[in-house]
Amino acid sequence: MSILVDRQWLQAHLDDPGVVVLDATVVLPSPEFDGDYRVDSGYDGWLQAHIPGSRHADLLTELADTQASFSFALPRPEALVNALANLGAGEEKAVVIYDRADGFWAARLWWMLRGAGIDARVLDGGFNAWREAGLPEHSGPAKPITPVHPWSINPRPELWIDRGGVEAIVAGNAPGQLICALGAALFEGTAATRYARRGHIPGSLNLPARLLFDAHGRYLPKDALALAIGPTLLHSEGPLILYCGGGISAAANALALTLLGRQDIAIYDGSLQEWAADARLPMTTGAAPA
Repeated sequence: MSILVDRQWLQAHLDDPGVVVLDATVVLPSPEFDGDYRVDSGYDGWLQAHIPGSRHADLLTELADTQASFSFALPRPEALVNALANLGAGEEKAVVIYDRADGFWAARLWWMLRGAGIDARVLDGGFNAWREAGLPEHSGPAKPITPVHPWSINPRPELWIDRGGVEAIVAGNAPGQLICALGAALFEGTAATRYARRGHIPGSLNLPARLLFDAHGRYLPKDALALAIGPTLLHSEGPLILYCGGGISAAANALALTLLGRQDIAIYDGSLQEWAADARLPMTTGAAPA
């Protein structure tokens, strides 16, 4: 099954009762100064305009472990599938995810489901591509639905790594290449960060997620995607450990690498929101070694 669907496919399947469309948008403004962390649900924006029949999937609260020390923390698989069942997404349903931003939030929910052993699809280009084509939009609350039976879970814990696992890699006690999905200025520490410290985890390479999309917010064709990632990284030995600020743009990198057939990928869920908050953990600034 293809991971990506285009707007034409989705338009043709909007009335299919077996297809559930979810908007995974969260509002996370760029920081104006160090430590400027502001985040809000994307629900209000979804109310204003959304793909007909879609529902808002709240990655900030309902689909997160809100007891964790960082935002968007991965919930237990049972909690994830039960929350999605309340949105009509469950057994015998095909899910298409989009967002109204850069595609990172859709990739995040796609990876969360992948980690529970559930296949989902992502609308390439998201709501921007839908609107660009002049396709129908709705506003206002969703119609009431009858919850469906939750998906069966087949957990894939290897798709995630915690702080202890990353510490082991930094110390040289475990294999893995760390890859930061933030932009170059954030990676190098030359731009304001919303997190506690500037820079990146030592030993990281930088693969900004935005480089993997075209000017319309769609993933690059596979040949161009492979060129953007580079053969050294794409064919490197050992697992690829992806992170960013909160495990969101890292998910776009994970999706792109999966499109190209790479399998040994894990996302550090806490990412810099957790790592930078602990002054005992090392961070560095400057460009990655050439």
